[in-house]
Amino acid sequence: MPRSQESARKGPSRATNPANGALSAAISSQSSTAVEDGALANQIVQWLDDAKAEAVVSIDIRGKTSIGDCMIVATGRTDRHVGAIADQLQRLLKEYGVSNVRVEGQQTCDWVLVDVGATIVHIFRPEVREFYNLEKMWSGDRPGEPPAH
Repeated sequence: MPRSQESARKGPSRATNPANGALSAAISSQSSTAVEDGALANQIVQWLDDAKAEAVVSIDIRGKTSIGDCMIVATGRTDRHVGAIADQLQRLLKEYGVSNVRVEGQQTCDWVLVDVGATIVHIFRPEVREFYNLEKMWSGDRPGEPPAH
């Protein structure tokens, strides 16, 4: 087959438009990052289950806020259990190769927040989780825009 017919059949080549290569690389990078973030969130849920965290809930917060894509809420039985879950999660994240982990609340262990970038993990004592009720706040649909008058 002549080269011109082969090119027409395959579509435009990257040689004719160098931006195509950069664009497809960016799209591929975004897609793989989203898949990796989802895989990490699933792994975190498994680790929380292994640590005997209770009532583990994963909430998709994409489109609701810019702070992340996924929020995971879990309960520890006591403040010591909450602290142990947070310690174990940090250790496992480090072993998994996640380096940008930020942790808050480990001094009192009523509510420990583990920020893993696109995934945010909240580990509560039962009464603190009930008081803040993050599931209700973040699980609802985002309100629509108010009507213009």
